[in-house]
Amino acid sequence: MRLKADLTLFLISIIWGSAFVAQRMAGQVGGVYIFNGLRYLLAGLVVFLFAFRLGRVSNPTRQVKSPTYITRAQFKWIFIAGFFLFVASALQQAGMQYTTAGNAGFITSLYVVLIPIILFFFWGERPHWLFIIAVILAMAGAFLLSTGGKFDAIQFGDLLELIGALFWAFHVILLGKYASKFESISFSVGQLGVCGLLNLVVGLAVEPMPVFDSNLLFAIAYTAFLSLGLCYTLQIWAQKHTPPADAALILGLESVFAVLSGWLFLNERLTGIQILGCVMIFAAVILSQFKEWTSGTIDTDHLVEGR
Repeated sequence: MRLKADLTLFLISIIWGSAFVAQRMAGQVGGVYIFNGLRYLLAGLVVFLFAFRLGRVSNPTRQVKSPTYITRAQFKWIFIAGFFLFVASALQQAGMQYTTAGNAGFITSLYVVLIPIILFFFWGERPHWLFIIAVILAMAGAFLLSTGGKFDAIQFGDLLELIGALFWAFHVILLGKYASKFESISFSVGQLGVCGLLNLVVGLAVEPMPVFDSNLLFAIAYTAFLSLGLCYTLQIWAQKHTPPADAALILGLESVFAVLSGWLFLNERLTGIQILGCVMIFAAVILSQFKEWTSGTIDTDHLVEGR
């Protein structure tokens, strides 16, 4: 069962990494808010239908259960989490208009390194000394990846992805500290719905209606049904049958598959300096989790909530 779970997580990391290609395809036709709105709303519907179906299967006699009420506190944190997810996803997708799928994947993965920094400044939680090394390594790697080693060549799209990584980090922290107090499926559906609605409202206000060609429709379907809907449900099952350290390491391969997918499907190329930057970022992500891996205590339940 553990091997099956690890292979499932490996498949998830492939889908999440390749999803950056789909997002890049949407970005090339100018899709940001409307694209995000449609895919997050569809993903919320997929998760809701899965939860409904699961409930029917687990209760085949259809006996009436006592109702579960969503409290005011849960509504509050659903909206807050959905808002941070909205900002993070909008920055990520906007950056995809100006950078490659590989760059976006690796720079987004920096959220793992940013989490202990945020916890220190906003919650007073002192990071392990390894985090300091990881931060320096990650920032140097991001610089090499974005600029190719040239001080005057920072890419605008990479900057958007870096700011987006900051909001992904806040989102993960909020999920770990507050969302864990509530039922996970309803919370997930709620935050996906809030994110989708905010994106759609802003998009209808500031964006022209995109041309729904085959590339855009494929990108919406792929990210909504696979990277968000299917992978979320598979992740829940897989992490019940594999150690947290295994899950964190395997899911961390997402950024690697983003580069490979960009190379295979979009003919994206990296220079030697940029490859070095990717290696440094990946090493920083692993190093930032080293203490938790060795103790087997890392919480990966909410590592990713909105690719």
